[in-house]
Amino acid sequence: MKHTIIFIVFLAVIIGCKKTVEENPEYVKEINDWHRKRIERLKAPDGWLNLVGRTWLKPGVNKFGSAQDNDVIIESDKVPAHLGEFIFEDSTVTMKVYDGVEVLLGGKPVKVIIMIDDQKKDMTVFEYGTIKWNLIIRGDKYGIRFRDMESPLVKNFKGIERYPIHSEWKFNARFEAYNPPNKIYVPNVLGQIEEELSPGAVVFEKEGKTFRIDAIDGGNKLFLIFADETSGEETYGGGRFLYVDKPDSLGIIILDFNKAYNPPCVFTKYATCPLPPEQNYLKLRIEVGEKNYGEGH
Repeated sequence: MKHTIIFIVFLAVIIGCKKTVEENPEYVKEINDWHRKRIERLKAPDGWLNLVGRTWLKPGVNKFGSAQDNDVIIESDKVPAHLGEFIFEDSTVTMKVYDGVEVLLGGKPVKVIIMIDDQKKDMTVFEYGTIKWNLIIRGDKYGIRFRDMESPLVKNFKGIERYPIHSEWKFNARFEAYNPPNKIYVPNVLGQIEEELSPGAVVFEKEGKTFRIDAIDGGNKLFLIFADETSGEETYGGGRFLYVDKPDSLGIIILDFNKAYNPPCVFTKYATCPLPPEQNYLKLRIEVGEKNYGEGH
C-alpha cells in the first residue's frame, strides 16, 4: 500500500511538472484576429444575429404583417398589423404594399414590385423602420427572411466559446483532385438533399491515421462541411464549417482547424444550414475551433 501511494504521488509530480507547449504569439494573434473578424461579420447588418423571421410561401396570396391572422407573421411590434401581400405564382413573387403603409426599397417607397431573390446579385431588400426583408430560395422552397437592425441578440451578444488554440491542428494537407468532379449529396436542416460537385478531397494525417474531407468549390476557396467526435457534445451536432485556400502548385493545402466555426443554425432558427455529407464524419476528436453556442437550433 505504501509503495502504491508513493507511486501515485510520483506520478502526480511528473504530470504537474510537464511543460505546457507555448504557442507562437504571432500565430495566436493570427487566430484571434481571424475570430474577431468572424464576430464582426456575425453582427454586421447582413449577418446572422439580426434574423427575426423566416416563412415559406404557399402558392397564391400570402398576407404579411404583425397580426396573427397573416400568412406571414412578423414577430415584432415595430410593424403594422397588416403591411401587404406576397403573391407567389409559378417562380415569381410579387409584393403588394397596402395603402397607408410606406415600404422602402433603396430609400424610395414601393407599392407593387416583383421581388428578386438571394440567388441573384441584384437581390431586392425592403425595409419598414428597422425591419428589413428579402426573398430567399432553397431548393423548391420560396420564403421571406426578416431582419431587425436593432436586434437584441446583436446588442447582447457575448461571443462564442472556443477551445484553446493549438498549432498541432494546423496541417499541410494534400489535395486529391477528382477528375471529373464527384457528385456528393449534402443534406440540410430542412430535410432536403442537395447535389453538389466536389472538385476533390482534402487529405491529412493525424494520430497515425489518414482522414479525408470532400470539399465544395466556394469560389476562390474550398468549403468544408465536417463533423467529428465532439459533434453533439462540446460542438454543434450539425457539424462545423471551414474555408481553406485552394491548393498550391504542389497540391498542398493549409488546413487549420483552429478556424473551424459554427453554422448559422447555431445562432438562429431562421437559417437553412447544410449538414456534413456522410463521408465527412471524422472518427477523430477535433478539440480546437468554436464550441457550441447556447442550445443550438
